[in-house]
Order: sequence, then C-alpha cells, then structure tokens
Amino acid sequence: MRLLRYARRHHQRIRLASLCSVLNKLFDVMPEILIGMAIDVIVRQEQSFLADFGIVDPFNQMLFLGAITIAVWGLESLFQFFLQILWRNLSQSLQHDLRLDAYGHMQDLDMAWFEDTSTGKLVAILNDDVNQLERFLDGGANALIQVATSIIAVGAVFFYISPQIALLAFTPIPVIILGAFWFQRRAQPLYATVREKVGLLSARLANNIAGIATIKSFTREKYELDQLAQESEAYVAANRGAIRISSAFIPVIRMAILAGFVATLVYGGKLTLDGQLNAGAYSVLVFLTQRLLWPLTRLAETVDLFERAMASTRRILNLIEVPVRTRGGSMALPVDQVRGEITFDDVSFAYANGAKVLHGINLHIEAGETIAVVGQTGSGKSTLMKLLLRFYTPTSGSVKLDGTDLKKLRTPDLRAAFGLVSQDVFLFHGSVAENIAYGRANASRDEIEAAARAAEAHEFILQLPQGYDTIVGERGQKLSGGQRQRVSIARAVLKDPPVLMLDEATSAVDNETEAAIQRSMRVITRGRTTLMVAHRLSTIVNADRIYVLDDGRIAEQGNHTGLLAGDGIYAALWRVQAGMGNSRG
Repeated sequence: MRLLRYARRHHQRIRLASLCSVLNKLFDVMPEILIGMAIDVIVRQEQSFLADFGIVDPFNQMLFLGAITIAVWGLESLFQFFLQILWRNLSQSLQHDLRLDAYGHMQDLDMAWFEDTSTGKLVAILNDDVNQLERFLDGGANALIQVATSIIAVGAVFFYISPQIALLAFTPIPVIILGAFWFQRRAQPLYATVREKVGLLSARLANNIAGIATIKSFTREKYELDQLAQESEAYVAANRGAIRISSAFIPVIRMAILAGFVATLVYGGKLTLDGQLNAGAYSVLVFLTQRLLWPLTRLAETVDLFERAMASTRRILNLIEVPVRTRGGSMALPVDQVRGEITFDDVSFAYANGAKVLHGINLHIEAGETIAVVGQTGSGKSTLMKLLLRFYTPTSGSVKLDGTDLKKLRTPDLRAAFGLVSQDVFLFHGSVAENIAYGRANASRDEIEAAARAAEAHEFILQLPQGYDTIVGERGQKLSGGQRQRVSIARAVLKDPPVLMLDEATSAVDNETEAAIQRSMRVITRGRTTLMVAHRLSTIVNADRIYVLDDGRIAEQGNHTGLLAGDGIYAALWRVQAGMGNSRG
C-alpha cells in the first residue's frame, strides 16, 4: 500500500498494464475452450453447441472455429506485447523515480544522520534494493494479476458447465492461497534480514575498497578477506532460511493441484460415461483444470519474488520518510547582496551522542574581516564551520549572517554565500577543470585558469599529462595532497563567495606548498570575509583577530602580537610550534 501511494503519479499506467495482463490471460485460456468446442462438433455434428447459433454444417463450424482461433491467438500475442512493454517501462520509470527521490531526500538529511549510517547500506538501498523492485515489476506483478484472472475466468466456465466438478476442482485453491499467506508471514522477517545483511556486506566492500592502501600497507589482506567471508556467509545463511521456507511451499502446492486435477479427470469422466456431460464439455474441463491449476505452481516463486521486492521497498520508502531535522527558512538571500557580517550569539552545541562541544560562544566578524580560530584538537573549531553551513543547528543561541538568523534563510541561498576549503579535500572522478568548476558549472576555461592561478595551481596543472583535462581519479587519488588542496582552493576562488572558510587548509602539505597557499590566501581573501581554522599558527599571523578555543569556550582573543604578549594558551602553542618548548618568558 505504501508503494501504491508513492506510485500515484503512475496509476494510469498501472491500470493500463493490469488491463493488458487481464486481456492477455482471457485470450490465453480461450484455446482450451475452442478445443472442447471442436471436439463437440466432431462428436455431435449438427447437434453441437455451435449449431444452436445458426451454424449447422459441421465443416462451416470448423471453419468458424479456425477463424476464431486465429483471432484469439493474434489478440493474445498482441496483449502479451503490450503488457511486457507497459510493465517493463513502468518498472524502469518507478525505479528511476524511487532512486532519484531517495537520493534527493538523502541529500537533504542532516550530517548527524550520515554519521550514524554506513555508506555501504545507502548504496545497497539506492542500487540493489531498487533493482530488486524492478525484477518483481518486470514479471511478478503480471503473474499475480494473471493468476487471479485465471481463477475468475476459468471458475466462471466451470460453474457454467458443471457446478459439481467446479467445486471439486476449486477445492485446492483455498489451500494454495492459505499456504501463500502462511509463506508470506514466515518469509517477511527472513527477507528483511536478507536485505539487512546485503547492506552490511556492501558496507564492508565499500570500506575495504576505499581503504585498500591502508590494508596493503598493514598487510591485512588475509584478515579483511576473512571478515568479508563472515559477512558473505551471514548473507548466505539468511538467504538459506528464506529458501528453505519457499522450497517447502512448492511441493504442497503441487499436491493440492494434483488433487484438483484427478478429481476433475475421474469425476468428470464418470459424468461423461453416464451421459450427464458431453465429451466436448468434459475435454474443456480437463484442459481448463490444467490451465487453471498448473500456473499456481509458480505462485510460490512469484510470492517469493514479491516478498523480496517488498522487503526492498520498505527499506527504500523508510529512507524517503526519514525526517529532515535541520530545515531552512523561506527568506531569500541574493548572494550579490551579502556583506559577510557574521555573529555567534551565545551559541552552545552538543552532538547527538550528548557530548557538548561549544559553550556560550559569542563571536562577531565584521564584513571583509579575516579572523582565525585556533585551539587543541576537539576544542570545537570545525564545529563553528558546520554551524555556519547549517550542517547542524545550535543547541541554544543563534548564528547570524548580516544580522539575520540562519534559520530564517533558504539553505541553498545561504550555502551559496560560503566557500569552504576543508582539510579533508574531496575531488570527484573527472577532470581537473571539472573539479575546479564544480561550484560554477558554466565557468569558461579562462575563468577556471584564472582561479587556478590565484590558488597557485596553474603551474602544476600544466605539467599533468592532459593539463586541465587530466582525470584526477576517485577522490583525486592521482594528485598529491598539496595538489588536491590547491585545486580545492581554486574551486572556492572560482565560486567567488562573499564569505570564505578555510578549515585546516594547510594541515597536510609540505612547507613549500604551504608557502604557495599562503601567498594565494593573501590574494583571494582580499575584499571578502574570511574565517580560518588552523593548527599551523604560521598561517594565521596576519589575521585581523584570532580566537583561541579551549574546551568549547573562547579563552583568548586578539591579534598575533597581542596574544604573544599575553603569554597565555596562544603563546604556549606558538612556542611549541616554533621549537622553543613550553617554557614561558
């Protein structure tokens, strides 16, 4: 029902596909009736069933049956073509919508949610689970509709010809349906477990592929292979339980079908021998019993496919229904009107696990000012950046841009006003030029090269095999750490945001690269508000103001010279990095 509600935009196509499935099955069962009518003509000739409709000559009756047979087979084939086209295209459209909606909704979810959810599980939902639904819609949905159509259509013929035989032939059907519901109840939790194991297996594979360099450097290949074997065996075991249930269902159905067929064969034969049933009607019943009951042997397979698909569908829809906790406001924010004044007004923040990171932060940055935030690891420096980008919402207090609370602003407009250069640089699989232009897809090559020059990246880019068209590989693995960092800075420069945020932008580069980045910083920070988070204090000596965080609180603030003279936390950090030890004075 959740899937049908979700697929309401496709209801017209579902109805049309279902109609084609019904018509295809109706024309599919008609040849058995026509065979019975032909036998009736051969045996009874001028007294046959067709003679009552004015076609008295037996040969003309056979010609009529031949023409009807051609039409029936043609229509059955035509609707077979239509139902396959409709169901398969519907499955493609629905899986496309589900994948895009799930991914689009996932992008809107809070960063805290991503921290608690494995990448492999998400990939399994967006790929394997969506494909599982496609496999059911390609054939399973049509099979269920046609089974129901067969029962209704054939049942009508049976009760018209012989109600007694109909009752005998249809006796197994309640057993089969009850068995299907029993199987569904038993299989549902089993397939939920199967899908969960798929997610864990995908997570293991994704993590191992991403960390292959670490695995190799620590010679842990055998260990990781053993861990993967355990995850894979857990998946196999979960499937084994579901297979055991479905395999037990099939023999039960076959025996029920056998009982119905034998009852029709024997009791119908007796009625025919006693003259209570003509040979044509008897042959129709025998053929239709086979036509009705034999497809039910595939019901177990269809229900099995259905349960697998529904387990996947539940996971997909559960993802789509995850609530978005950090929502933007409705106020538009034209980027060209942003001055860049930032205020943290008594801001406190704790992560979902309860760990409080910031305590009553009061911080004011004038438009166009360059400020730096320093402190020990875990003091809350990077959290300030995340609050500015609305990755999280303050536990208390407010963060403002140009005097407006960030909660009131539309999130895309807000983030368009910021350019982030993170210590954990992420480059996409594509060319250097595509990565630089990620924030401005319509940028010209001249603009891309100008941004690269400002970031002092132009020279090394020209030395790459294809220059700006060189493919950087996944996560930019074909570039060095310093090269990735400068491409990231060029990306922020090209975006040309009113506010630039540098989160440990030189934490993983050598001294030469750091010097190059510092030179570029003096160029790109001019005329815009800049917030710098740094471990290397040498990179922030020219900041207008420096804030020192200690255990989530502002312990000191001032410029470089004043903080050194204050001989506090900042001065101690400076002496350590300058190689002068912890002694004061």
